[in-house]
Amino acid sequence: MTIAMLRPLGAVLAAATLVGSLGACVPLVVGGGAVMGTLVAVDRRTAGTQVEDEGIELRAASRIREALGERVHVNVTSYNRQVLLTGEVPSAADSQKVEQVVLAVDNVRSVVNDLGVMAASSLSQRSKDTFITGKVRASLVDAKDLTANAFKVVTERNVVYLMGRVTPREAKRSAEIARGVDGVHKVVRVFEVISEEELARGLAAQQAPVSQDPAAAKP
Repeated sequence: MTIAMLRPLGAVLAAATLVGSLGACVPLVVGGGAVMGTLVAVDRRTAGTQVEDEGIELRAASRIREALGERVHVNVTSYNRQVLLTGEVPSAADSQKVEQVVLAVDNVRSVVNDLGVMAASSLSQRSKDTFITGKVRASLVDAKDLTANAFKVVTERNVVYLMGRVTPREAKRSAEIARGVDGVHKVVRVFEVISEEELARGLAAQQAPVSQDPAAAKP
């Protein structure tokens, strides 16, 4: 969720076209937010947590705007209640203020603050970042040994951040793929690492049929 100036419409449409060509079920990540397709059902977060994450992004962005106005460019991305802060702020004090504001938001578990103390990025840089995000997403989709929708991708000043609940193998493999994308200067892993057994249990629970009370089903 971006609280400063929106990326140019043309760049967003270009990224949407790139990701859309991969299939309607692929999420398009724009800055810190995501426009989800039909993958909600197979997201490794619970449905409740997905809704919580969206609420965290909205509340955090609103409170940052109230506290610091338009002088900062901050992207707020929440995954499983862990918040990633990217963008630019004028001073170290502003960076600390943003972090404190977000930590006070309900349901936030932790904050990874990677704000740059510098002038706000240009519109052309943000357009580049959007395009890189699309290319990384496409590369993850092409990788047959990964489940692309297990990852959330954020790009800031040519630095790619990868989020998700993944195994050590998936974390290593996805980082290797992202590093190979043209224009990527650095890859930062912001993962919640789980074991293969934990992943198997989670997938089994998602695929288990929902039991229904026969009495409740009667008209």
